[in-house]
Amino acid sequence: MYTAHPDRYADMPYRRTGRSGLKLPALSLGLWHNFGPDRPVETQRAILRRAFDLGVTHFDLANNYGPPPGAAESALGEFLRSDFAAYRDELVISTKAGYLMWPGPYGEWGSRKYVLSSLDQSLKRMGLDYVDIFYSHRPDPETPLEETMGALHSAVQQGKALYVGISNYSAEQTREAARILGELGTPLLIHQPRYSMLDRRPEDEGLLDALDELQVGSIVFSPLEQGLLSARYLDGIPEGSRAASDSPFLNSDAVTEELVGRLRDLNDIAKSRGQTLAQMALAWVLRGGRVTSALVGASSPQQLEDSVGAIGNLDFDADELARIDAIVKQ
Repeated sequence: MYTAHPDRYADMPYRRTGRSGLKLPALSLGLWHNFGPDRPVETQRAILRRAFDLGVTHFDLANNYGPPPGAAESALGEFLRSDFAAYRDELVISTKAGYLMWPGPYGEWGSRKYVLSSLDQSLKRMGLDYVDIFYSHRPDPETPLEETMGALHSAVQQGKALYVGISNYSAEQTREAARILGELGTPLLIHQPRYSMLDRRPEDEGLLDALDELQVGSIVFSPLEQGLLSARYLDGIPEGSRAASDSPFLNSDAVTEELVGRLRDLNDIAKSRGQTLAQMALAWVLRGGRVTSALVGASSPQQLEDSVGAIGNLDFDADELARIDAIVKQ
């Protein structure tokens, strides 16, 4: 029988999400690639328990997380029943709809039929009556934005989601989505973009500025750039790594000698801060408070603990930021 640590809220900072009343932990747990049947059940349980004991109250999913698609939601459903039933009101659980889930013309993208059917399936897999945040996972180029946002609004009206968000939308699309949702009476709570020291697109393309103007929160994925911003690649490509397997998310061609050199230079800065490279990378996306939360994955409780250690130093001086920029942009 699991009993949560009594001091679980002692250290984790919680940040208000946009202009809403919802606060998210500075670090949230993403159940992307480590919660399928190919991973030991006890390891999955240990990660979730350790996360909650460390104050990580937000578990982020999508309908297609696994593998196979749906497996992560099913796994979480089992752990919610066995371990976290008494703590449901202390948890923020999010899921998304947008990518391929079943055959035929109604199995992906942003139609009302797909979005609401997907949510019903997600709730069934997790054994929940509602999720705290429901996202449109990607914009649909062929479906009117009014239809997709209307489906998110309906999810709230039906009591199946408390808040709504979007992911992978451009700054212009985000402004339009916020306008539509505002007119419907369901505010846009949060945006989930990819963002890291090595991927500055949310800055360069004006997304962070748009979120500031709209008073919409943000939770960033891949803050460690698929593991590149960790100690794993400081000596090249290790066996068993994502790059070694030529994953569609990180292939060996990306890990050049030049990149490894830059990673080592960044690691030197991290050491001077008393952090691992991964901890500094997480602190960097959280610097200054523009980002509400950073999503981390974990294949073990120890890896999660290392990530959470980032909260010990979230501040950067001007010299550190300039040195990081000089390394990354060279």
